[in-house]
Amino acid sequence: MSTVRAIGYPAPRTVGSWVFDVLLTLAAACAAIPFAIHQDHHHPSAGTLVLLALATAPLVARRTWPVPVFGVLLALKFGVQLWGHVDPVNAPALLIALYTVAAYRPRRDGLICAGLLEVAALTGTLFSGTSWWFDATFVSGLVAAALWLGLYRATRRAYLAELHDRAERLERERDQQGALAAAAERARIAREMHDIVAHNLTVMVTLSEAAVAASASSPERANEAMRSVSATGRRALADTRRLLGVLRQRPGQDSPADLQPVPDLSQLDQLIDQVRAAGLDTTLEIQGAAPDVPAGVQLTVYRLVQEALTNTLKHGGAGAHATVRLEYRPGEVRVDIDDDGAGVTAPVPASVGGGLVGMQERVHAYGGEVQAGPRPPGGWKVSARLGLDGGDDG
Repeated sequence: MSTVRAIGYPAPRTVGSWVFDVLLTLAAACAAIPFAIHQDHHHPSAGTLVLLALATAPLVARRTWPVPVFGVLLALKFGVQLWGHVDPVNAPALLIALYTVAAYRPRRDGLICAGLLEVAALTGTLFSGTSWWFDATFVSGLVAAALWLGLYRATRRAYLAELHDRAERLERERDQQGALAAAAERARIAREMHDIVAHNLTVMVTLSEAAVAASASSPERANEAMRSVSATGRRALADTRRLLGVLRQRPGQDSPADLQPVPDLSQLDQLIDQVRAAGLDTTLEIQGAAPDVPAGVQLTVYRLVQEALTNTLKHGGAGAHATVRLEYRPGEVRVDIDDDGAGVTAPVPASVGGGLVGMQERVHAYGGEVQAGPRPPGGWKVSARLGLDGGDDG
């Protein structure tokens, strides 16, 4: 809207603008008195003064109706000249009207009005005497100056309006970027909480059931299982505290003791041991030399393995075996997790579906691909491929 006003439509009038235009109209009327005295060669009559005031009055509305005001003043000038009376419209009034048209209307309107005023001025100077060429040059210079000032004013107002609009757009874009960043952070935290809670609770439930089953026949084994439950619970609390601590603490107040590093590939062995302790026979196979893997990719692979093994613990059934294969290739890393449990014969609950969505979000964030589904003759398989240079470390 600001740009539209700048190129030809004046902004809404204010009290200050009305007061300024009233004072400017009075000044233009006063400026016409010496010109009238010069034409009459004596003091102007009261009727001439009234005529001067009435002819200059349209300037009050110059910003509201720039072109009509200019047309009225120019028509009055031509009409009075044809009647042979004292010209009630002085040059300052017409110049002010021309400036207003050039400043508040499109450039074409300003050029047309300047041409009409130039014709009127040259017509008048032809009958002014022997120095008509001097008067024509002087008047033409005034018309050109009024036109240039008006165009300059319009150009500057359009430039300022463009800067204002650009600042508003940048502010909106900044707010949108902030909202997108907040949404992405919420999604990341939701994925982290899902992985932490789902995995650790699954391990704790499995260990608790094993402890109950072994409590009668092997109390020592049951005690060992409960100690594993306790250790898993403390680890889950520590991970949750670390994740929530990042949200609560202000910049510069991070405590190294409270904010532990996020999981990476070096902790896969610990994850496998934890799953084995919960009763799932798991094998870890690593092929290729480990390159410099970005931290974000390491976290994605860790969470992917964690989610897949958690689903196997939940739905693989007794006696299931899982295999985790990690293969480093040039420019990418491939991970496969498969099991020989119930797999295709077991229904996939909603929680697994949500976990698969989290897997896809994580892998796609690094330009990778992930596939998950049953494998014949039974079991479940998850395969993913991630580029080592396709994502951000953060």
